[in-house]
Amino acid sequence: MVDHSTSDHIMTQSWVKSVSRDALKRDGRKVFRFEGRQIVLFDTRQGIYACNNRCPHEGYPLREGVLDEQCRLTCNWHNWKFDLQTGENQRDGDKLRVYPVEVRGDHIWIQVIDPPLVEQQEKTINDLNLAFSNHDYERLARELARLFQMGTDPTVAMTRAIEWSSERMEFGWTHAYAGAAEWLQLYDDHDGKREQQLICLLEAIGHMSEDTLREPRYPFVSGTLAWDEDAFVAAVEHEDETAALQRTRGALADAGAFAIMERGLARAALAHYHSFGHALIYIPRAAELIHRLGEGVAAPVLLSLVRGIVTGFREDLIPEFRYYGEALAGFGQGQIGRSPPLEAYVGLNPTKAMALTAEHGSAPPEELYRSLLAVNAQNMLTFDLTHLEDIDQPYGSDRGWLDFSHGLTFADAVYSLCKRYPELWPAGLLQMACFAGRNVGHADPAVALEDWVVSEPQKFFQETTGMLMDHGQSEYIVSVHLLKTVQAVKRLSALPQVGAAGQIALAALNRLLSAPVRRKMVRRTARQALRFIRQDK
Repeated sequence: MVDHSTSDHIMTQSWVKSVSRDALKRDGRKVFRFEGRQIVLFDTRQGIYACNNRCPHEGYPLREGVLDEQCRLTCNWHNWKFDLQTGENQRDGDKLRVYPVEVRGDHIWIQVIDPPLVEQQEKTINDLNLAFSNHDYERLARELARLFQMGTDPTVAMTRAIEWSSERMEFGWTHAYAGAAEWLQLYDDHDGKREQQLICLLEAIGHMSEDTLREPRYPFVSGTLAWDEDAFVAAVEHEDETAALQRTRGALADAGAFAIMERGLARAALAHYHSFGHALIYIPRAAELIHRLGEGVAAPVLLSLVRGIVTGFREDLIPEFRYYGEALAGFGQGQIGRSPPLEAYVGLNPTKAMALTAEHGSAPPEELYRSLLAVNAQNMLTFDLTHLEDIDQPYGSDRGWLDFSHGLTFADAVYSLCKRYPELWPAGLLQMACFAGRNVGHADPAVALEDWVVSEPQKFFQETTGMLMDHGQSEYIVSVHLLKTVQAVKRLSALPQVGAAGQIALAALNRLLSAPVRRKMVRRTARQALRFIRQDK
């Protein structure tokens, strides 16, 4: 039975007069309400205990639970077990709140007092860490909701998540950090909308949690070397993580470390066609994380970023892109001072696409950029979806949407960094040509631009953002690429300098969002493995 009467509740120094001794003894357990709370009391051989009636897991009534001789209360819905004396959860999940009780005369009194705000925040952050270490998505959501409820700045959770995860990413940055920067932008865009803001933090922190699940720490080397941009770039070139991280610590010794390092980071990232463009893509996102969350995250963000650049693979060293060094050396030496049209790139492999770009290198860089953005957007727009069903391709020959979307997210990073450091335009443009060339030969001639034109970009992005808030993707790698591509195209299409290329990028995004996403290719994986083992006798 639930006692609904609250008019006779008396409080003295946080003690609340609750149910009568006789009523509790008669029923063995009793629920009463006070200021929105449901508190259940149990009469046991060890004494009287009180706790929240709602199970901290999913809110089912603990009054219906089973209580054993050790005062261990079991919630029958999911078999969670709690110690009524301490509230501890046998499964290391959410702790149950318990209350001190006193018998005064004919009634049971309960002490209902909330800890100081600082204490509540500290407990919630500790509980968030437990959820983070287990990738308990639902509990992450509950702990974040508690931060919102307290009125504290919930983005402190993002800061802590970066601190918890940065040394557990063995090879440095993952998409989780890049996605976190984009989710924070959407968080700020939805100021005052608690549900949307919680979603942004939950997705970002959940991704970091999954990427580091059961990973040990890979400590960053200690020691400091004075910041020297050329020495830093040389250390990265020689894959000397120790020296590169120590130079990074040298920059971190001063305020504004990212600004100090930005050009060196961009130089190091563009020295090679690096990790499918990720090295460069991540740099502007690192700037956004530090700017938004403060200098307190600069060390974990930058040390992890540098580790990722040092350990990343260099595609310009494989035959398909080996012409990159030669093209970079000869960039702009020709006399052609205008940019080639989009059509000139159609059908060109990476070597020919780089050669064409280098020949026109004396053209204004933003004109070349516009042409290369257009061809990469066109490749994505016209992607032949039948390739999603290819099952007889050898390793390395698969084609999916991510092969094309990276051409746009990379282009977004190129514009951001090369506008600031114009001497990097040749490298950035040639690597855009690499993306253009690597995706040649996968176009569907039946796809027409006019069928996918976005006539109302503002409305389109409002609807797209709504989709991101409830994307329905079970894999973070899918949802984060949707997020990153949407945000990149939003920025690119808003640039007056890109002209019609922005419209093509919008159309490409529109088609992507309307297309199926197939991730697990079971039969193709089996055939590739069998073929590879046969050939590797």
